[in-house]
Amino acid sequence: MLFVLAAVAGLTMAPPQDTDTSFAVRQGQRLELTDFGGQVTIKAWRQNSVRVKASHSSRDRISVSIDGSTVSINASSRHGPATVDYDLLVPAWMPLSVSGTPSAEVTIEGTDAEVNVETVEGSVRVIGGSGNVSLRSVEGEVSVEGARGHIELNSVDGSIEVRDCSGDISAETVDGEITLSGIESANVDASSVDGSIQYDGTIRDNGRYHFESHDGDVSVSVPERANVSVSVATFSGDFDACFPLLLKDKTKHRFTFTLGTGSARLELESFDGSIKLCRPGMAHDKDKE
Repeated sequence: MLFVLAAVAGLTMAPPQDTDTSFAVRQGQRLELTDFGGQVTIKAWRQNSVRVKASHSSRDRISVSIDGSTVSINASSRHGPATVDYDLLVPAWMPLSVSGTPSAEVTIEGTDAEVNVETVEGSVRVIGGSGNVSLRSVEGEVSVEGARGHIELNSVDGSIEVRDCSGDISAETVDGEITLSGIESANVDASSVDGSIQYDGTIRDNGRYHFESHDGDVSVSVPERANVSVSVATFSGDFDACFPLLLKDKTKHRFTFTLGTGSARLELESFDGSIKLCRPGMAHDKDKE
């Protein structure tokens, strides 16, 4: 309790429209930040402390509280929720949870811990993350780079980008593209209603991969020595491959084929878009032809 009072006292003494304070944290604690609107930037450092810099109205008050293992940061004003721009430094080991309602642009860099971000109108960009990484935006773009673990990404009206990540990956958007590159995974599920999907990554033995778009194209790179059973379904789109295939069980809109032992499963579906398979690095070369 003394720590909380000291931290809040330091905050209230900060100059109007500007807060800058630091406090110690310990292993096992997690950080939760709530912002009504503004920009949230969080960067990791190797110190066991949190530094909070915030730009806000002189009528707003930033508060820090501790409840068990949870460190909470939020703002209030005389007229309700406050709009604040945050710039935080946090330990790389500290799990992070950020909520931006209705609008917050969130950027997180360098964390080695779990990350959970939810915002309505802002974009979400994360570099790093380990364990459970969950990023959601209703009307913003979502991107993650260098994460490992269980990765779940959602957007309604924005694109999704996943780069150089490993682990189980789930990506879903309604009106946006999904791009996955440099992926190391045995379990990938990506779906879009009105956007294209591109995948460039591993096809591991016994892995499961599902890519589906209603009105967009689906493009997947398949390594030359992949062992995978592939099913393709498209209603009014074309199918193309950069290498020869022997199709089986072919009907007007659906067919299958097997590469190698076929131990992995790859499902490709598009109602009104084309589906293309290429070797890694060949898809863009073929587009230029």
